[in-house]
Amino acid sequence: MIVVDVNTIAYLWIPGEMSDYAERVLARDPHWVSPILWRSEFRNILAGYIRRGALNEDAANRCLNAAEAQMTGHEYMIPSALVMRKVLASACSAYDCEYVALAEDLKTTLVTSDKQLLREFPVLTTSLKTYAGRA
Repeated sequence: MIVVDVNTIAYLWIPGEMSDYAERVLARDPHWVSPILWRSEFRNILAGYIRRGALNEDAANRCLNAAEAQMTGHEYMIPSALVMRKVLASACSAYDCEYVALAEDLKTTLVTSDKQLLREFPVLTTSLKTYAGRA
């Protein structure tokens, strides 16, 4: 089991240059978990793709449905106190700290491409490319 952030989920379901890495991460460990926050963040990513004309509504909904099917039952609410401890220990957003707090709480790693998270929480994070390379 690994914690994945919204970008890792997006790389898997929205075709792009990072999709291959996300697919290799999934092959290595198919048990992905995430804070429930990922859903709002993913919808926001899709909104950006739609507004830029990179995805139409049908394609965005297919991505959303596939991601939700994958993650349903693997989503967590994180106690605010755990998140705030990570906020106070870093310059990261509370949103990003939810992923780190979940990884710590579940005693696993967060797979991310977020450079700030990788820098500020090196014990709890692994880069997407590094994790994919071990597949």
